[in-house]
Amino acid sequence: MADVRLLPPAEPRTAPISGGVPAGPRPAGPRAAGRLHALVLRIDAATPAGRDRAIDVLRALSTLGVVLGHWLVTAVTLRAGGHLMNESPLSHLPALTPLSWVLQPLAIFFFVGGRVAARSYPTGHYRPWLAQRMRRLLRPVGTLLSLWILVVLGLAAAGVAHETISTLFNLVLSPLWFLLVFLVLTALTPLVRRAPGRIAVVACAVVAVLDAAHFAGGGADWIETVRNVNVLAGWLVPYCLGAVWAAGGFARSRPAVLLLGGGVLATAALIVWGSYPASMVGVNGAAMSNLNPLSLAAVTFGLAQCGAALLLCGPLRRLVGRPGAAARPAPDRRLRATPGQFAWAAVALMNTSVITVFLWHQTAMISVTALALGLDGPLFGLHTAPDTPAWVPVRLLWMVVFAVLLVGLCRAFGRVEHGARSGRGSAA
Repeated sequence: MADVRLLPPAEPRTAPISGGVPAGPRPAGPRAAGRLHALVLRIDAATPAGRDRAIDVLRALSTLGVVLGHWLVTAVTLRAGGHLMNESPLSHLPALTPLSWVLQPLAIFFFVGGRVAARSYPTGHYRPWLAQRMRRLLRPVGTLLSLWILVVLGLAAAGVAHETISTLFNLVLSPLWFLLVFLVLTALTPLVRRAPGRIAVVACAVVAVLDAAHFAGGGADWIETVRNVNVLAGWLVPYCLGAVWAAGGFARSRPAVLLLGGGVLATAALIVWGSYPASMVGVNGAAMSNLNPLSLAAVTFGLAQCGAALLLCGPLRRLVGRPGAAARPAPDRRLRATPGQFAWAAVALMNTSVITVFLWHQTAMISVTALALGLDGPLFGLHTAPDTPAWVPVRLLWMVVFAVLLVGLCRAFGRVEHGARSGRGSAA
């Protein structure tokens, strides 16, 4: 993950005035709309002119996909014994499987992460560079784990069923594997930069060989243990492609089209003829998961995602614009931000707390689930089995509540992430 701290441009296009808003007519201070426009314009003006905003949009979209995916395809249900257990709607409603193709965008995160790391790595300064990035990731994790250890101890002391405690704590821990893999790949960045294309091919081949062993060996225990290597090898593929991108390897659209088309065709073939599951996330009770450990179908699907991300960069740049390029005076002569500047402000604000969002989104869901159960008993879409189509729209309403609490958690714990990156520059 990259530091997305916004810094004032080196050569501002207009003389700054008090409050950081570009020179010109000010929005009306007393009015809420005027203050909102002023905030958006300040964020836009503070963005370095050379920053590739499409990278930040891709990072924000991939994080949002993970959050919404966990909230929608993970259900914490109340069982007959009075304890809470994790359950997947996809095991009851297979028609929702296409949602996993949209809400499992981790390849894009590793793709963007590889690009940012390869561009920011200062040759000859490996240790301080790695230490900064590890601090940025590990300090927020330490805060999360410290709080949850206290919660677990409190629940155990209160006599809560161990099944419930295990379910809740595992949901909190489940996203952390991603950060561990990301840290390992970040540490490998100097090696990856030397030959990213060849390393990506080798990593893909490793996944293919281990998957072939899985099918040939009938799922033998020792094979499945070795196959855990796929977790690292599989995500190394998009990370290496990000390094290729950083080196200018995707300057034209043809490679992106080939990645998208080839990835889609390969994934479809593996699902139809290769006995791979169609879901790109794990499903309770399924014989095989594409995500745990990573399968060849997940890798080829990731190639398609990387191709799509490259093709989207142009439209995304046009959407969020460039610093100060789109502000316009309203009929009453007050400066107004455009929709593109509003879109960029939302992306920039999310990126400043992207790790906090990623770490605490499961806590938001769990907190709402537990508090609602204690206050009002089992509620449909929150504690009930996800086995009817009506569960989905009700769950979407509950997700709004999750989001509100997540905003509060980000305000409370975002300062840990901000403090971990203080003093660092911006890296797009």
